[in-house]
Amino acid sequence: MVTSPARTDRWKALDFGPPPSDAQEPDQPVLVEYTQDEKVAVITLNRPHADNAITTAMGARLTEILETIAVRPAVRAVILTGAGRRAFSVGSDLRQRKDMTKEDWLRQRQDFDRTLYTVRQLRKPVFAAVNGIAYGGGCELAQSTDFIIASDNATFGQPEAMLGLAAGGGSPALLPRVLPPGKAMQMLMTGDPISAQEAHRLGMVNELHPQDELLGAARRIAAKIASNSPTAVQAVKQAVRMGQGEPIEQAIAIMMEAHWRSAVHPDRVEGIGAFNEDREPDFADPDH
Repeated sequence: MVTSPARTDRWKALDFGPPPSDAQEPDQPVLVEYTQDEKVAVITLNRPHADNAITTAMGARLTEILETIAVRPAVRAVILTGAGRRAFSVGSDLRQRKDMTKEDWLRQRQDFDRTLYTVRQLRKPVFAAVNGIAYGGGCELAQSTDFIIASDNATFGQPEAMLGLAAGGGSPALLPRVLPPGKAMQMLMTGDPISAQEAHRLGMVNELHPQDELLGAARRIAAKIASNSPTAVQAVKQAVRMGQGEPIEQAIAIMMEAHWRSAVHPDRVEGIGAFNEDREPDFADPDH
């Protein structure tokens, strides 16, 4: 007599499953909108029927959009979010991965590495507005940005070990930088997610907002960043990124290099002039 395997509660805490096989795919798996006179780019992961799980094509499109934004001087801030009300992204699409050969898997891994590297290396400010579940590669995508704001129903998790994988999108290196190392280790080893409230309390998330107010809050933050000197903002981002983990005097030397470049830049003249004349500054697009 053949018996079917017993069902398990193992996956219940994750609150997601494989996307339906018969669901209609959107024409564009990633959307981009330019607002604030094209100073702000809003990138939306657009597979809500699949909790914005990332396919190979979706990752390639996200990379293409990011590389386009990187060379558009007018763009001064980037918001990364997910479509729908359930998820920011649950990471790689496990239904697509089910029948992959080893070569297919490794090729996709290279493609996804390029996407995450492009996010981390973007000179422009980029932050995540996490509107729900952020698991696996979706959580790592959010960690790869400069900072995170979230809806109050968001959850963050790295369930790869539950699936027989070591996390490979950056979280073993990134998560201990935004959480206490012991908490990061527990998340990576158990696969258990944490709530938005816990992520906020521990410093992983900067702000919490009701879901319906999250994108509005993100747009306000991006508009404030975009109103500042893009040259100064990009310089200070580079100083923070390059100085992390360095001895203090080395980090200060990196900071001073950025500071002195800004001190002789036309934006410094414009900013101080606007302050003394009690007007809005008019910062030009950066020349690089």
